Amino acid sequence: MTNKEVVLTYEGLKKLEEELEYLRGPKRMDIKERIKQALSFGDISENSEYDEAKNEQAYVEGRIAQLEAMLKNARVIDEDEVNTESVGIGSKVKVLDMELNEEVEYHIVGSTEADPSKSKISNESPVGRALMGQKKGSVVEVNAPAGIIKLKILEIYK
Repeated sequence: MTNKEVVLTYEGLKKLEEELEYLRGPKRMDIKERIKQALSFGDISENSEYDEAKNEQAYVEGRIAQLEAMLKNARVIDEDEVNTESVGIGSKVKVLDMELNEEVEYHIVGSTEADPSKSKISNESPVGRALMGQKKGSVVEVNAPAGIIKLKILEIYK
């Protein structure tokens, strides 16, 4: 696991901490009980319940280690420090898609919290990368998989 800095909003930090708490507590206990029950069936050489529980245990332990590393290397973006003069991590940006003449809003977040279905895009995504550091009124060209997209920044806010 690398020591790459993980940039998070306060909301993203809370979600990771909640997931870690759940995995360390209730999820571990659930898996422990499933393994114990599977062992009670006897021979584990052909026991699919045991194999499934052990596989899930390995996944959960790996995820716990991943979350611990992410939290260890986390840098939380304070909403009060988000600059509204230029786009940065934590910024909310209203843009005009110049080809479709359609307004779209994005919340720029670190890659860990990206969720395009909730308009949260990573600063490392093509659109996020193109918007980073830009000011209101700027027109940026995004080299996206669908082709070149021109976006005009209408507003930057917290």
